[in-house]
Amino acid sequence: MAHFAQLDDNNKVLKVIVVNNNELLNNGIESEQKGIDFCKSLFGQDTKWKQTSYNTKNGVYYIPNSKIPDPDQSKEFRKNYAGIDYIFDENLNAFIPPKNFSSWIFDQQKFCWKPPIECPSDCGSIDEQGRGINYRWDENTVNWIKEYIV
Repeated sequence: MAHFAQLDDNNKVLKVIVVNNNELLNNGIESEQKGIDFCKSLFGQDTKWKQTSYNTKNGVYYIPNSKIPDPDQSKEFRKNYAGIDYIFDENLNAFIPPKNFSSWIFDQQKFCWKPPIECPSDCGSIDEQGRGINYRWDENTVNWIKEYIV
């Protein structure tokens, strides 16, 4: 199945739909434009669409239904699977996720937003009292706040 994102005038993703691969075929070859034409036939000729890859995240293409990067990275398509409120950046030919916090910085290698300070390395570990260690970002202090999970 193919996936298409509807964009507004500012290239913000409004919705993502699934399209049968047969709708993309042009003389037996998949064509994004055929998919776009199909989407426009459903939602109006004045709508704007871009194809997106369900198996691509942070600039890496994954083997379908797994968390394993595919050895053939030529399948990577538009850096991220589009989601509501993502922005399609035409210069990067990429779907960019929403920015979590104003202090976060865009990582152009992973095509995602990252905090200006890495999360402490003990995140996800268990302390000596058997509590889980987690962190949450605090934008007021521009730092991580430790939290315990019991």
